[in-house]
Amino acid sequence: MSSSRSMEDREWDVLGGHGDDPRPARVRRTERRPAVWRAPFSAYYYREVGYALSGLPVAIVGFVVSITLFCLGLGTFVTVIGLPVLGALTSVARGFGRLERARVRGMLALDVPGPAPVRRVRQGSWGAVTARLADGAGWKAVLYQVVMFPWAVLSFAVTLVFLLLGWALALYPVYHWVFPTYTSWKGYRLFDFHDSHGIRHVYDVQSPWQIAGLSLLGVLLILLTTQLVRGLTNVNRVAAQGLLGR
Repeated sequence: MSSSRSMEDREWDVLGGHGDDPRPARVRRTERRPAVWRAPFSAYYYREVGYALSGLPVAIVGFVVSITLFCLGLGTFVTVIGLPVLGALTSVARGFGRLERARVRGMLALDVPGPAPVRRVRQGSWGAVTARLADGAGWKAVLYQVVMFPWAVLSFAVTLVFLLLGWALALYPVYHWVFPTYTSWKGYRLFDFHDSHGIRHVYDVQSPWQIAGLSLLGVLLILLTTQLVRGLTNVNRVAAQGLLGR
């Protein structure tokens, strides 16, 4: 490593996955996906679920910080303050990018090497600012924080709803006794309404066949959810490779 390189560059090498990083300089999977029927009981699947659920708070912070710094930088662009703020934006975005690559590596079993470090053309404070402003990888990291925010919201909502619904239906035989014991329902009530003739229509899931059918529907929904979560997280994998990798 050249002695002319700054300490900051060497830090980017270690933290960002470039240069002396012992990991390979290409994207690679660190774990095989389980079969469909094994997925609901695998740690691999629940790490994907954890990624989708934990991604929302991370995305909120990244989006708010990125938009705030970007608007502040544009608003003060005519002054001397704007350029350093925009330079700081790319630095912060790189930091969020390192965090996201770590999350993708640990929870989605995909190792995405980091981008090349920032290269300074000129020395001094102004050289550091201009280097950050010309940092393509930093601006791609900013773009990741912005465009993936709505996807994080969608992934969180879809994953949570399907996960809870599937297991609630599949485990219905375990807790179906709660309804006739503690409520006026004979079982889980799917609907209760009066038609135009004043006749009441009530449907409670109470017979053994009905209970088994609802549970089977839950099992199918659980299997479907594993593939749905995989599809959602695959978008994150592609985005991380395209916007946060080399």
